[in-house]
Amino acid sequence: MPTAVTDGLPPGPRTPAGVQTLAMMVRQREYLERSRRRYGQMITARVWGFGPFVIVADPALAKQVFTASPSALHAGDHSPLRRILGPNSLLGIDEDRHLEQRRLLLPPFKGQRMQTYEGLIEEITLAEIASWPSGSEFAVAGSMQRITLRAILRAIFGASGTELRELEELMPDLTARGSRLATLTHLQRDLGPRSPWGAFLRVRARVDAVLDRLIAMAKDDPGLEERADILALLVQATHSDGSPMTGEEIRDQLVTMMAAGHETTAHQLSWAVERLRRHPAVLARLTAEADEGGRALREATIREVQRMRPVIFFAGRYVMAPYELGGYRLPRGTRIGLAAALTHFDPALFPHPDRFDPDRFLDQLPDTYSWIPFGGGVRRCIGATFAHMEMDVVLRTLLREVTFAPTDDPPEGWRFRGVAMAPARGGRAIVTRRVRRAAPAVVPAAV
Repeated sequence: MPTAVTDGLPPGPRTPAGVQTLAMMVRQREYLERSRRRYGQMITARVWGFGPFVIVADPALAKQVFTASPSALHAGDHSPLRRILGPNSLLGIDEDRHLEQRRLLLPPFKGQRMQTYEGLIEEITLAEIASWPSGSEFAVAGSMQRITLRAILRAIFGASGTELRELEELMPDLTARGSRLATLTHLQRDLGPRSPWGAFLRVRARVDAVLDRLIAMAKDDPGLEERADILALLVQATHSDGSPMTGEEIRDQLVTMMAAGHETTAHQLSWAVERLRRHPAVLARLTAEADEGGRALREATIREVQRMRPVIFFAGRYVMAPYELGGYRLPRGTRIGLAAALTHFDPALFPHPDRFDPDRFLDQLPDTYSWIPFGGGVRRCIGATFAHMEMDVVLRTLLREVTFAPTDDPPEGWRFRGVAMAPARGGRAIVTRRVRRAAPAVVPAAV
């Protein structure tokens, strides 16, 4: 017999929207888990600025949503990041336009090209950690931000110069302001340079001016066809009808790569330090593996850090027409949040989910719809391969160069930074220098 379908939303907390919004900001992980225990794998929350918000924790339902028709569920034009990253951003468009832009942007992030960036990222990491204090506690978050930003800038533009130094100064400010304002739509009005949105727009204008210069320089470069950096590839890319990407399209995609591509990876690396210092046995095994030139445990550890400390809690979709999901016919305008913060902690999917256990991924890869730090479907993060490679190289370099002092301090809490979740204390660390030794041959990553 056909399963009955209920028109409307699944049950959820009845507390006022203001209370739920506050809980989602300051105690999100605990609030979500408590709601799941009471209401099940689909929960309706009410959060200011989002309207009806259905939180989904079941992998089967996540698969249905991730593989739904792009015309049924949008992810771009109703994304809170659209106004931050620009109307041409891959994260702010849908349907055929999204698929076309994805086709243009995906090639630089695939296959053998990733291996060409490994030496660059190791060089950047070594330069950054050279200034780390020995024997004194400090937060690694700032260093991780500088490493990942410099890496994505060098990979995008393939050179150093005045424009890149300007972007290194401007992008942290732009990212911090944009993250805070993304969901605060009531503040997104330009009331002058001292207003939050006005200040953001002026920083964005400065970034755009630098990018316009870089785009013009690339187009005038007689050696453009020999360049392998991402900007050079975008300048030469053409749409299906043969037309080139416009300057505005290139600019918005570059901002998206710089902002989304460095901050999330930096937070994930900070979480890795936070986790490993509290698990000295795993840390010792990782160090021995790095010394021997291995990588299997390190890759499993990266996946376990992403499972246990996902920096993005939700992959969002917007219902464009009544849509059936889990026994409910959700009305148009409903937002769906596919919750890594719940799926990743489901004991039916990951035994002892609150235990940090990289060995769970040593002999098997995580299931596509149970482990979702990069989203899924045709909107899966195009930079996932780059991010994994970058985390692998940074961790490998750290393990070879420094020794992290273990700690029995309580775990660092979650700090919501407007879009991503970071360690509340920045990933505190105490390191000492290791005696330098010849590095073993690196085993290439499987593609």
